[in-house]
Amino acid sequence: MTIRNLADLRAALPRGQRLIGLDLGTKTIGVALSDVTLMLASPYGSLTRGKLGAVAEAVRAIAAKEGAGGIVVGLPVSLDGTEGPAAQAARDWAGDLAKRTGLPVTLWDERLSSAAVNRFLIGEADMSRKRRGAVVDKMAAAYMLQGALDATRPRAAPGPGTAPAPRPDPAGG
Repeated sequence: MTIRNLADLRAALPRGQRLIGLDLGTKTIGVALSDVTLMLASPYGSLTRGKLGAVAEAVRAIAAKEGAGGIVVGLPVSLDGTEGPAAQAARDWAGDLAKRTGLPVTLWDERLSSAAVNRFLIGEADMSRKRRGAVVDKMAAAYMLQGALDATRPRAAPGPGTAPAPRPDPAGG
């Protein structure tokens, strides 16, 4: 399999199959899973980042168990939108993962996903650094995957009987 465009991957995915989201960290890989309608991403777990063969086998096992037909790998793009060495490494890793798992893989901008999750865990959940470390990777994967799902969600056309949006009163009243 190869790296594909996300919209094409989503369109080619058989009905009822899920997507796996992977957030690559230096020590761990956060794993998220979409629902079968491709509307909602949820944290799933984390994998120790080690030899690619072992990671690929673990991802393949998750895909088989959960009915996933594709993988979305987070792409660490710089804040200014450029791709540096970390992005190229993620591209290379994703390509190798596609070959080893036999699943289609796509890349999605994961800019600030870990930072957003950490802000949430500190501000909203009042979670200690130690407890955050245990969940941040899988939550960052879910955050990234949710962004990908939202960006590629088909937009429904207004159906019959749908009321048009109200127009502003030109008289100001």
